[in-house]
Amino acid sequence: MAGLLLVATTACAGPGTATPAAGTGVVGPGTAAATATASPGTDGTPLDPETTPGVDVPGVGAPHQQPAFASKALQVLATLPVKGRAPKTGYSRNQFGPAWADVDHNGCDTRNDMLRRDLKALALKPGTRDCVVLSGILNDPYTAAAINFLRGNATSTAVQIDHVVALSDAWQKGAQQLSPAQRLSFANDPLNLLAVDGPANQSKSDGDAATWLPPNKSYRCSYVARQISVKSSYGLWVTQAEHDAMARVLADCPDALAPTNQPAAAPAQAAAPAPAQQPAPAQVQMAPAPAPAPAAVTYANCTAVRAAGAAPIHIGQPGYSSRLDRDGDGVGCE
Repeated sequence: MAGLLLVATTACAGPGTATPAAGTGVVGPGTAAATATASPGTDGTPLDPETTPGVDVPGVGAPHQQPAFASKALQVLATLPVKGRAPKTGYSRNQFGPAWADVDHNGCDTRNDMLRRDLKALALKPGTRDCVVLSGILNDPYTAAAINFLRGNATSTAVQIDHVVALSDAWQKGAQQLSPAQRLSFANDPLNLLAVDGPANQSKSDGDAATWLPPNKSYRCSYVARQISVKSSYGLWVTQAEHDAMARVLADCPDALAPTNQPAAAPAQAAAPAPAQQPAPAQVQMAPAPAPAPAAVTYANCTAVRAAGAAPIHIGQPGYSSRLDRDGDGVGCE
């Protein structure tokens, strides 16, 4: 899915992410339910689904890669609409699709993807195609503590996967207007997910920046910048109190950048001088209203690309999307 222009990390950045945000060419979410759950976390999200493969959802998601970088977080904050909360009426976890769906088609549910991304010294369960994490060590961004993760009914909740912008908060600030496929993407987007200390996540609940910030003050710039990126990516708004809280945090790091879902383009190779004309300078634009924009050409998957005779499809060509480019080399559907 095509990512929108977002923002990049601060010097105190946490775990990297990069799945494209909701955009054009999104196929609707699958209808299967998550394979298993344990104790619910914030927003009713299952904390430790004992699954092998997760629910495979066609056309949603992309490989997890490190974020590209774009605008200053303060600049993007200035583009977010400021409104009051909408009613929470109609909210449920199910509005964001099956919990921890396999949106990137790698055979693993999103929770295990995030544990494998954020934990170190991993031990993986045999027979799960290196999917299910049995143990590991988390350098927790919220508390700055090192946490030993051990999978089990009584131990898994020590490390939880937090929606940086909580699902309930998103529902009250624009997500009601998103399509089901966009909400599924939002709930499984690595840009919006972090493995964190369980008690800290429970303390946060569905709070926004006006009501909760990480106890680890050195991570607050990164945390707020990431929230701004997510809200910009999905066309969500902030309340006045939330806007002001974000601005106060970023006042201590005014040059902070926030992560974007759009992968960084490969450096252009030098071309031979053209005496007849000079290349126009590149234009850098901020999206004034960060909502998904339709593309002239979109493909639901590589099957559609091949059927159109467009494979392999290169970055910059009509219809290219990072979700078609599994290895992130700029060439999709190879």
